[in-house]
Amino acid sequence: MNADQRAAMAAPARFRSPSIFIWVVIISFAAFFIQGFASADIRSDRLLQGLGNLGNFFAQSVPPDTSRLGPIFRAMLETLNMAIVGVTFGVILSVPFALLCSSNTSPNAVVRTVSRMIVATLRTIPDLIWALIFVVAVGLGPLAGILAIIMDTIGFCARFFSERIEEIRPGPSEALTATGAGRMSVIFGAILPESMASMTATSLYSVEKAIRSAVVLGLVGAGGIGVELSVSMRMFRFDQALTIILVILVVVIAVEQISSAIRKRVI
Repeated sequence: MNADQRAAMAAPARFRSPSIFIWVVIISFAAFFIQGFASADIRSDRLLQGLGNLGNFFAQSVPPDTSRLGPIFRAMLETLNMAIVGVTFGVILSVPFALLCSSNTSPNAVVRTVSRMIVATLRTIPDLIWALIFVVAVGLGPLAGILAIIMDTIGFCARFFSERIEEIRPGPSEALTATGAGRMSVIFGAILPESMASMTATSLYSVEKAIRSAVVLGLVGAGGIGVELSVSMRMFRFDQALTIILVILVVVIAVEQISSAIRKRVI
């Protein structure tokens, strides 16, 4: 019996005793879960009342009101414009950030650390908070939404771009360096082409994410279809709200399908 056969017949691995750190993580998670469950005040009467209210909502929203399809489609187009413009600028700005964050392209450790801190900060602040900040800065409208999406896209894309850049094969870069190519020539001739497929897929995910975000950003006055949805809900026009929700659903599904088809061709 050879070594492979003995390994195949060996007893399966048993769970090892968790370390002190793992026990601390488990206990902390359990404590937060119990505290969160208790603070939610989950009761059967509240759930039953919620089901009744949800039934009333659908009863008042069916059939959907299509009398304002024109303004709704225009608002949806504005949402798409916000997402496309915001993601485009965000992806373009993410590339230099990713190069500065990557260990194999950053000039030095200080620049890499500072760049990673900036990207982490942009990623940590929710896009809704960015929208509120830019509404105060530039006023109501799609510009605030575009700026919020740019910040959110940089935080999202720069991280994944930098991880992909660090994972590329060193061969092409070393070959260019051996011929006397400079740093920028290596980046544009080997590193970015090697990372392009993954970066394209990440950018497409950003478009899907930005469209969903743009809908929510409109709820705080950052333009787009969210404004229409907020007004309809506040005026208890649930039939119009359902129409808006259905339009959002159709557009988001269509964008996801198109994005998926492009990714299959690129990757």
